[in-house]
Amino acid sequence: MRKLSWEDAEEIGLALYEKFPHLDPLSVRFTDLHRWVTELDGFADDPKASSEAKLEAIQMAWYEEWKEGRE
Repeated sequence: MRKLSWEDAEEIGLALYEKFPHLDPLSVRFTDLHRWVTELDGFADDPKASSEAKLEAIQMAWYEEWKEGRE
């Protein structure tokens, strides 16, 4: 498995959707999102290297997966 970093928003979004398929990503606080990302299998980046923009990109990628799952 390839190691994930904060730059891998699409892959992380998919992984979060697979882990929490019924959770609306837009209802998740960034503090929880940050923790869940760092706890993902394969995540190997520095937890302190995140930013609001990176978390938002991950949240939006997750949201797109979640929306597609509702169609």
